[in-house]
Amino acid sequence: MTLKYSVAILAGGKSTRMGQDKALLKLNNERFIDRLAKEFLPCGEVFLSTAHPGDYADVGLRVVADEHKEIGPIEGIRQALIFSKRDYVFVCAADMPFLKKEMADYLAEFISSDYDAYVFTDEKRMHPLCAIYHKSVLPVIEELIAKGKYRLAEILYAVRTKFVSLEYSCFDTKTVRNINTREEYRAIGEPVVFCVSGVKNSGKTYLIEKLINEFIRDGRSVGVIKHDGHDFVCDIEGTDSYRFYQAGADKVAVYSQQHAFVHMRGECPIEELIERMPDTDVIIIEGLKESAYPKVEVVRKEISERPVCDPNTLICIATDVKLPEEITCPVCGIDDVSGVFDCIKQTLFNA
Repeated sequence: MTLKYSVAILAGGKSTRMGQDKALLKLNNERFIDRLAKEFLPCGEVFLSTAHPGDYADVGLRVVADEHKEIGPIEGIRQALIFSKRDYVFVCAADMPFLKKEMADYLAEFISSDYDAYVFTDEKRMHPLCAIYHKSVLPVIEELIAKGKYRLAEILYAVRTKFVSLEYSCFDTKTVRNINTREEYRAIGEPVVFCVSGVKNSGKTYLIEKLINEFIRDGRSVGVIKHDGHDFVCDIEGTDSYRFYQAGADKVAVYSQQHAFVHMRGECPIEELIERMPDTDVIIIEGLKESAYPKVEVVRKEISERPVCDPNTLICIATDVKLPEEITCPVCGIDDVSGVFDCIKQTLFNA
């Protein structure tokens, strides 16, 4: 029978390379830290190791804070071993959103009196933040800290460590992947999608132009999809591509070193257009006021007097109109682009 183990999620890092808190990044609209908390909750004892006592209080897990500051994850492992009610602790990092409880269960199958630590390895490296540690490791960690040795490899070579190869398990190396940079996050994450909606001529295009600049300054790539309720012309009469389309081609593509476009017949679902922008951080849809996508609604004087979108989908409203008191979402000035941008980040990026 496999011995029971506690789970410590280390979330005390500075996220310097990411530029924002990695634990609060989202995958499939769920924060990394919430995914891990839910995944390991069946283990019974799951807690967070953080830099400060009040961090991540909304996750609903017990929090243990660092005593030794600025020394990295070795202090997180130390706190985990101190406060765990069980002899064995599975330690993982909050920036590992693909971890599964089954991985910890598999690692626990190797527990015996012959070893103090059990660590996954792959062909490239070992993973000390996807490992099980026995409380007997605690004195070794404290001695290393006293000597100013903070590298996790120092722990593994100072105790009896069982290295468990992922190659011979049913788990892919993706499961132990850390998401450290925006490039890595972009590679695994779906783009954040929201609409800028409102009645015709309310100023949607102007606001989108300004938001594009805000996102670019924030280091994020942007895609825009415009929904047109009427037919439209996307090519110039007389060009070769126009003639090909008029001749009956279903799809016509034109490309150069600087630009490319595809002209196709028939309806294209919005989801398909979104899928065609896989390397984009943010996708802004102009229109679709009746959709379920999150929205910024523009309400402009002399064009409209009140919001027309479902209030449950609203991120905020940008307006120069005095709105009814029952409006509960944030309200920004019609030209307060930075205020709208902050609302979007707080709602969709937890930043």
